[in-house]
Amino acid sequence: MSTDHDWTLSGFATRAIHAGQEPDPTTGSVIPPVYLTSTYKQDGVGGLRGGYEYSRSANPTRTSLEEALAAAETPQATPGGPVSARVRGFAFASGLAAEDTLLRAVLRPGDHVVIPDDAYGGSYRLVARVFGPWGVDHTAAHQPDLAAVADAIVPGRTKVVWVETPTNPLLAISDIRELADLAHDAGALLVVDNTFATPYLQQPLALGADVVVHSTTKYIGGHSDVVGGALVVPDDVALPGGLAAPNGATSVADAVMFHQNASGAVAGAFDAWLTLRGLRTLAVRMDRHCHNASAVADFLAAHPKVTEVIYPGLPSHPGNGLAKRQMRDFGGMISFRVATEEAALDVCARTKVFTLAESLGGVESLIEHPGRMTHASVAGSALEVPDDLVRLSVGIEDAADLIADLEQALR
Repeated sequence: MSTDHDWTLSGFATRAIHAGQEPDPTTGSVIPPVYLTSTYKQDGVGGLRGGYEYSRSANPTRTSLEEALAAAETPQATPGGPVSARVRGFAFASGLAAEDTLLRAVLRPGDHVVIPDDAYGGSYRLVARVFGPWGVDHTAAHQPDLAAVADAIVPGRTKVVWVETPTNPLLAISDIRELADLAHDAGALLVVDNTFATPYLQQPLALGADVVVHSTTKYIGGHSDVVGGALVVPDDVALPGGLAAPNGATSVADAVMFHQNASGAVAGAFDAWLTLRGLRTLAVRMDRHCHNASAVADFLAAHPKVTEVIYPGLPSHPGNGLAKRQMRDFGGMISFRVATEEAALDVCARTKVFTLAESLGGVESLIEHPGRMTHASVAGSALEVPDDLVRLSVGIEDAADLIADLEQALR
């Protein structure tokens, strides 16, 4: 971060706009430039300028994004208080690249992972079908149920408790602080996928999490024009079970740094620049996403053809009280059910403002059928989602237009 300002003492929007983004020292450019270079001139053998030698290892544009992400996830005035350790960010080519790098850094054959019972399909596929054959077992647990998580932990083998809150697509809310205690008592790491909530709405590190994961493709990028992922880790988090990385590192952050460079699934310079552009407006966009989602959820809850609305901001949601304590607001994601798969597919086909597409978190509103689209990889497993479920990513258009579009689609 900047050496002349402690961004951890600033408000969220200030950090998101300024941390890691000092004006260019050569030209004074207010926006940091895109460093589209693969290599860097050395002043003699080993004489690196600013520590840069090759852009897989480090690139100034990616450094700016990584510092900004670390500042965004560093707690300021949350119930858990500030973290004492330095927080480091790592930017990747996709959210799954970030997840893969983390799991390879902290797991070994014979280890065990606890995952949500409605985890994102891509995360499930990675754990079950990539790490499973490598010798890593997993158990799916309903994570709002602390007893279920405790039962799922295998003493001596569980190294990671992987949490999504809210989950994708059933929007379950889990108690990060309580899950952190359970994980730490078992000698495991608590990893929180904060993609749906974003660092603006929720700060897992303040609540005891060890690692935060993001698909920056979603709300942080915010414009459906870039794919990326991120990990944010305090420096003082140790690898579980006395593990050491191939370079001898014993901290999660140092192990991730080694694997990021060794595997090379890094964010490209232009992708990092686009993501950084999105991060600057995250706070104001999330306020609008939340406002619109609340209005849409209220409309759906009153509609006779909708059998269930799943949104943490509704009093009917079982996690509503916890979400109020743990989050700044309730987010822009809504799932709802319409009794039959045929009806769900019909609604998805009929919208005009909501675009039928995978992904989420962009300024535009999206609609999808999880069972056939984003969560097809969990079909036939314990994580299979209801076939009449529809998922909305509520954008920042006029709320009245979004409601009118859903009204005609449900007619």
